[in-house]
Amino acid sequence: MSSDRDQPGIDPLLSREAPEADPAGGAGPREPATGDMLLDPEAIAEDEALFFGDDTWIRFRRPWGFWRRLLVLGGGLALVLGGAFWWGYSWLQRQLDPPGEPQGRLVVEIPSGAGVNDIARILAGEGVVANATIARLWWRDAEGLQAGHYYFAGNMSVAEAREVLEAGPIPPAFESITIPEGLWLSEVADRLLDSLPEFDPAELQTAMTDGGIRSRFMPEGVTSLEGVLFPDTYQVDEGGVGDERDLLRRMVEQFDTVAGEIGYDNALARIGLEPYQLLVAASIVEEEASRSEDRPKVARVIYNRLNAGMKLEMDATVLYAIGQRKSSITSSELDVDSPYNTRKFPGLPPTPIAAPGRESLLAAMNPEPGPWLFFVLVERDGTLFFTDDYDEFLVRANDARARAVF
Repeated sequence: MSSDRDQPGIDPLLSREAPEADPAGGAGPREPATGDMLLDPEAIAEDEALFFGDDTWIRFRRPWGFWRRLLVLGGGLALVLGGAFWWGYSWLQRQLDPPGEPQGRLVVEIPSGAGVNDIARILAGEGVVANATIARLWWRDAEGLQAGHYYFAGNMSVAEAREVLEAGPIPPAFESITIPEGLWLSEVADRLLDSLPEFDPAELQTAMTDGGIRSRFMPEGVTSLEGVLFPDTYQVDEGGVGDERDLLRRMVEQFDTVAGEIGYDNALARIGLEPYQLLVAASIVEEEASRSEDRPKVARVIYNRLNAGMKLEMDATVLYAIGQRKSSITSSELDVDSPYNTRKFPGLPPTPIAAPGRESLLAAMNPEPGPWLFFVLVERDGTLFFTDDYDEFLVRANDARARAVF
């Protein structure tokens, strides 16, 4: 009998003939299901292909179609892109708003002329924002950002930092220092050191006496700033608390401004004294007279005595010479050997003896006409008595002393 192989039109590898049932009544090989592809073992063996038992059936699944593959590929690509997008979005959010709360307080200076790029770089360098490039992109439309000092915190969001910038810089922190009229240079130094502990005492003393800072009314050879530190209220910001010379320079500039307004440039023509000599006279007026109405009269006494060739004999100059402020002077102190002792030496002292205020500067420039050569304190409120009679002066002086006015 010929084999299936010999039958025309039948492929031996695709025979659909079912095996016979098991004679013992057991279940024979399963019937091939619809769609199963059957292999003829003998044909495979004859073709030197893989050998299978004669009861082996192999089921082949159809290969995936094009659209199914495309769907799987698209799904995988979507997962990759979605993951990349999520990672990028999370990274961007961390740059815009880092995790955690802002930390501490930082004072950051934005210099004049800084643009958005510079500000972003400065704040990233200080740890205020996480990323300079991201901050720059988010602030590209910001306008009117000002130079100055700002309070920031570390680890701020880009939006929070922008709000701080747009609110403007913090007002400069000022220290107010008031220098009253009539202080000696040493007392001005003490006042400055008390108000500004950052000042170095040695540096301050050097700056006051080395001639590096000068008033335009100071003659050659004079280096002390005695009398040319104008008494006023000065503001010192954070940048100036350690700069002794800057504050002294401002005080001298203020003196030059006020003296110029009053007319000290014309002192020689008006009063017959050089501007610096007029300043010395104004400092004596400041120390000797406490009431506004008495100051022009004291200035007249000074000029009258100078014109008469008399010693000035002003107690304020003696106190300056001994370096003490006191209500009474001993005989030995009256005889102190100092060019500032006008009881012993004629003429004006070599420098001012205090810092005169505007009223005393005006009084020295505009003395009240009168013949007076003497004055004495007669009331505790500072009232002075003026006279050109020495005997009358002695009477009023003894009376005031008896009443413990001085």
